[in-house]
Amino acid sequence: MTFWRPDPTLLRRPAYLSLADQIARAIQEGVLVNGTRLPPQRKMADELKLSVQTVSRAYEELGRRGLITGEIGRGSFVQTPRREMHPPYLPDRLGEVIDLSILKPVCEPMHVEKLKEALGWLAQNLPARSALSFRPNVVFPAHAAAAVEWLRACGLETSAQNVTITNGATGAQTVALMSVAPPGSTVACEEVTHHTLSPLACYHGFTLAGLAIDGEGLVPEALDEACRQGGIRAVFIQPSVINPTAALMGRARREAIVEIARRHDIAIIENDILGPLVTHRPPPIAALAPERTLYITSFTKVTVPGLRIGYLVAPDRYVAAAANRHLVSNWMATPMVAEIATRWVNDGTALELVRWQRAALAKRHAIAAQMLGNVPYASHPQALHLWLPLKEGRTEEGFVAQARLMGVAIAPGSAFRVTRGERRPAVRLSIGSTTEAELRDGLSVVAKLLRGDQEVVLPAI
Repeated sequence: MTFWRPDPTLLRRPAYLSLADQIARAIQEGVLVNGTRLPPQRKMADELKLSVQTVSRAYEELGRRGLITGEIGRGSFVQTPRREMHPPYLPDRLGEVIDLSILKPVCEPMHVEKLKEALGWLAQNLPARSALSFRPNVVFPAHAAAAVEWLRACGLETSAQNVTITNGATGAQTVALMSVAPPGSTVACEEVTHHTLSPLACYHGFTLAGLAIDGEGLVPEALDEACRQGGIRAVFIQPSVINPTAALMGRARREAIVEIARRHDIAIIENDILGPLVTHRPPPIAALAPERTLYITSFTKVTVPGLRIGYLVAPDRYVAAAANRHLVSNWMATPMVAEIATRWVNDGTALELVRWQRAALAKRHAIAAQMLGNVPYASHPQALHLWLPLKEGRTEEGFVAQARLMGVAIAPGSAFRVTRGERRPAVRLSIGSTTEAELRDGLSVVAKLLRGDQEVVLPAI
């Protein structure tokens, strides 16, 4: 807590904007440093003889500028402008590094051959509309019909009019957030979530409220409390294994979250990019609350990474918003890639690759269990990764650095956390991004580091 306070004699109309400008200057000049907790809004209002609504609008403006962040139950904190965030994976694979940092499906030469065959077919059968048209409504009707079939395999019944075809899940996620979370608003999410969510919030001017999770994911009571405190416009959720802790949310939990969303009238964004890969799972949240859920799925994590096509399903109330925001941010998905996705859905290749992936992951999980032995970790039989908590005294940065010096790249848990404060350190390990032999070697290094002491391995010079 700092002793700095805004000067009430310098406030001008509109007071909220003048107050926001004063605080912004203090941040930019280094008077308020990163992580400083701002006074509660009521206390600030009393000290400056302003209304709580005025101070609240000033804090919202600062959040829109990306200068502060709010945490439910803890307050508002200074968030100094950051350098571009580093991804939790290696930008390039260098030398002999075993890369367990990037989340990829298991792939073999067969996948490349499948894509080559599809490109050969496309060379002979490319429709003129896909090569020549700039109009999405001319190019994509047939693809939307195939999307409806794929979504049915994901457990969701919808109509083609509610589907936007995107260049993968990242584009769909951005469009969904733009559709329901205007600048200055707040989106709730799991406290450990998708690694692009925090930078998206910063770039688009909305605030994230990271909420408590357990073995099934988001805790309903935490969402209810956040909504009762006000300001939540939507909740972003990954209930089906793709979340960093690889949790699968049960049906009762999904129904509880739907009930809370309906009671507080908030939107739900459901990221379900593993789709039909996950067996014996409850229906998507979008199937339980189709009137308020924007549902996202794609092919890159379950077929082959090069098939960058995703589907965004929007309820009727958001169809126009989603279509407009996709137009201004992407215009339309790449037609020739969409042609391949549609062919693979229609001829069964996509589901064939999903079944292959499921069997390949079973082998990878068996390797992980063997190599890590009795080391406790969280995962799921169809997860592409493991979530590995570290022992007390370990730091994520130190552990990741040690592994990197020993030739293994892993992702730190901090890349996925939204909330501040003390959290048990953890790392994420991809099990699909390498060969089986490399996976064994990489996990062997991780296991040795876990059994060893905390002394950092010095780099050879």
